[in-house]
Amino acid sequence: MAEKENSNSPLQKIPRHVAIIMDGNGRWARKRHLPRVAGHRVGLEAVRKTIKGCIASGVEALTLFAFSSENWRRPKDEVGVLMNLFLSALQSEVKKLDKNGVRLRVIGDISAFNEELQQRIIDSEALTRNNDRLCLNIAANYGGRWDITQACRYLAGEVVAGRLQSGQITPELIRQQLSLSDLPEPDLFIRTGGEQRISNFLLWQLAYTELYFTDLLWPEFDEQALTEAFASYAGRQRRFGRTGEQVEQGGHA
Repeated sequence: MAEKENSNSPLQKIPRHVAIIMDGNGRWARKRHLPRVAGHRVGLEAVRKTIKGCIASGVEALTLFAFSSENWRRPKDEVGVLMNLFLSALQSEVKKLDKNGVRLRVIGDISAFNEELQQRIIDSEALTRNNDRLCLNIAANYGGRWDITQACRYLAGEVVAGRLQSGQITPELIRQQLSLSDLPEPDLFIRTGGEQRISNFLLWQLAYTELYFTDLLWPEFDEQALTEAFASYAGRQRRFGRTGEQVEQGGHA
């Protein structure tokens, strides 16, 4: 995968695809003796800043982990608030995204959402589908294991139907059936909130991704924090199984 050179940025290496786990909304609110939902609402402003920063830097794709398949285990009232917040955000933000050339996609099993939210997702994706300034992917009711399972089920069905031999299944064939298969795999993964794990997010796609963890809670993450993450990425050597000497002699992959 080629590194992206962007002469408009103070950094020489800009990731083409950034994936983020936006962690810490609840803790941000708790530190201020506020209900958890207040943190989620303030976190929306951090999303806006991150989108703006990615556009300005020339990032091609941004994938945000908004709601995992495990988040249904949270208290019902909080899940309800999150669903309503997701719906209202789509209603209020999609026209702005479209105006700024952002394509919106939602990855995950949206069949678990109510009909109103499902229709809003479909309408938002349709409105922005021709935009190419930034591809914004929202992972909602998503899990990396679910993603891989869906791909394997499809290929197993092809084998049963006689259209594919089991011996023909390759990593590339699996990749083609995963979410975001039409995009470059993430170059940079960011997780806020101090935790250092990937929490079932894009398990296959993150195989060679550079990982960046920050103690900042998500509502505190701003353009400067994004720039610092990009600076960390720019200082790394991506080898993809090769030696450092091979990379230096042959350029970045």
